[in-house]
Amino acid sequence: LYVFPAVILIIFVLLVITFRSVPEAAHVLLAVPFALTGGVLLQAALGYNFSVAVWVGYIALFGTAIQTGVVMVVYLHEALEKRIKTGQARTKTDIEAAAIEGAVLRLRPKLMTVVAVLASLAPILWETGIGSDVMKPIAAPIVGGMITSTINVLILVPVFFVMLKERALRHGTL
Repeated sequence: LYVFPAVILIIFVLLVITFRSVPEAAHVLLAVPFALTGGVLLQAALGYNFSVAVWVGYIALFGTAIQTGVVMVVYLHEALEKRIKTGQARTKTDIEAAAIEGAVLRLRPKLMTVVAVLASLAPILWETGIGSDVMKPIAAPIVGGMITSTINVLILVPVFFVMLKERALRHGTL
């Protein structure tokens, strides 16, 4: 009841400090609902009730989802900054091209992260040995959430980034 909102608040404050922007922090924090969706769906499919172990899994999932979102935004910023330095980021098309460039650079590392997490945690879901009763509820939200988080980071984060930067371009703050 208290830990979960505190974790989300701490993550948000750290994102605001990192990006020095509330909209950018909120943009990256959108990874949480997408990760939550996949986690809840797999948790329900496997029939696990909410417990301390499940919440531990969600906290680990949110950390990973936010981390991959932050790295994606950093890559997008680097691609945009490169274009700004060469004088190319002055139109919507330039911003979109920079976002595509940054997202393509992040595609392989993101997929490698997801495959590593799934390859390490998915086998836990069908184990029956000692300790599996504790580990399965932790692994279920992470496995389900990593799948939906991937969709968010690879598709929606670049789209929202472009929307934020186009808005900044219109207001002359880019």
